[in-house]
Amino acid sequence: MDRKAPETGQAFPVSTIIDTAIRVGLVAILAYAGARIVLPFVFLLIWSAILSVMLYPLHRRLAPRLGNRWSALLIGVLGVTLLLGPTALMVTSLATWLYSLISSLQGQDLSFPPAPLWLEGVPVIGAKLAENWTLIAANLPAVLAKYGHLLTGPLAWLGSFAGRLVIGELSFIVSFAIAAVLLAYGLDAAALVRRVLLRVTGSQERTERLANLTAATIRGVGLGVVGVALVQSFLLGLGFFAIGLQAAGPLTLVALLLGIIQIPLILLTLPVVAYVFFTEPTQPAVIFLIWNVVAGLSDNVLRPLLLGRGLEVPMPIILFGVIGGMIAEGLLGLFVGPVLLAVSYVLLLEWLEQRPG
Repeated sequence: MDRKAPETGQAFPVSTIIDTAIRVGLVAILAYAGARIVLPFVFLLIWSAILSVMLYPLHRRLAPRLGNRWSALLIGVLGVTLLLGPTALMVTSLATWLYSLISSLQGQDLSFPPAPLWLEGVPVIGAKLAENWTLIAANLPAVLAKYGHLLTGPLAWLGSFAGRLVIGELSFIVSFAIAAVLLAYGLDAAALVRRVLLRVTGSQERTERLANLTAATIRGVGLGVVGVALVQSFLLGLGFFAIGLQAAGPLTLVALLLGIIQIPLILLTLPVVAYVFFTEPTQPAVIFLIWNVVAGLSDNVLRPLLLGRGLEVPMPIILFGVIGGMIAEGLLGLFVGPVLLAVSYVLLLEWLEQRPG
């Protein structure tokens, strides 16, 4: 009988335990260091992956004619070109408006229009509102001197937000470049994702279902919600800038927010149209009204085209994604947030529908 054979239940040598602890520690250190390096670019990489999934059907149609790499390059260049101009115009206008507002408030030289005549006739609160409005319009510097300290926090946030808008614009350009690279290596990237899912789920069938479900959700929300909102806000923004509104940039951003949250844009355009009719000649105001009606109804044509195979996601999920994403990452988070939460919601429902084996 071999005396060197290990006995049943024999404890592991101390050296083996130490070696295992060292390996686990090294893996933890590498994971922590990698996370610290990648963390600042997480939202950018996620948005690039979302863009690549959204644009992959187009790439698949162009690749047989142009070649894999040339198709990806063309999509990336067109994406940057089409997005750079409108985004730069909106961001510049919004940043200029915010800077002008902050400078006027700090210099106490902001003018305030007189109260409208109809305000005093509003039941219950009309008289009080008209009185306060008249006081502010008559002596705005005194009001700012008395209550200006309450605006310190909001003004600082607005200044920071204006700076983050510029960073968000640059992030969009970089994200399209990364998405073009992902499209060029789309098959390899998809294979890697499926290998990871197969490792996690242990089932080829479930891996394919999760991959298809994730792609369908990204395209449904990304194109059917975010894409339609982008087109509508772009059309409305053209009208805002063409008519010469000073707050065209902020109004375009508000239109984009309302479009993503799927709130009717008439809540925004109706007061703007009324203001234009009061301040502009009749003919430009009528043309502006017609343009807003066409832009507001364009979702009835765009949504069926872009959301044909999309999935229904509750509006609160989209709302939380928009607000949380914008707070966390500014302009880029505005698009990443709703798509990311929608995918998480759909995958959670899929997991809850599973029955224990």
